[in-house]
Amino acid sequence: MEFREPNSMDECLYFTNRDDPSVGQIRAWVLRLDCPKCKKGKMGKPVDSKTGRPKIRATEYVCSDCGYTEEKLEHEAKCTVMIDYTCTCGHHGTATTEYKRKSWNGIPSYVFVCGGCGNKIGITKKMKGAKKK
Repeated sequence: MEFREPNSMDECLYFTNRDDPSVGQIRAWVLRLDCPKCKKGKMGKPVDSKTGRPKIRATEYVCSDCGYTEEKLEHEAKCTVMIDYTCTCGHHGTATTEYKRKSWNGIPSYVFVCGGCGNKIGITKKMKGAKKK
């Protein structure tokens, strides 16, 4: 998948914009994938008919056009996190990583490596801080 920025939040499964002095500035997103069956619609969480909002705790992804469903783990294995960042070393760049949280300083995070200094940078869940030793 090519690296491109989303035009709206409707194109994203995940989006975050962070500015943390210990890590730097980070914008990360995961774009919705095309349906593998019809190739026209975009896969996303099923929509609640009463409220019109996506079901957050759903265990499947559904095509918006044809209704094709795919399990959550199977679908998220195909997705990639696209990252635009400025590290604390001053390096500005882009990176991609898999859409799976790994342990970084004891916190579940999307982890990538700075192209300038080589430090590992983690996009933590809910802005958690590192565990104190």
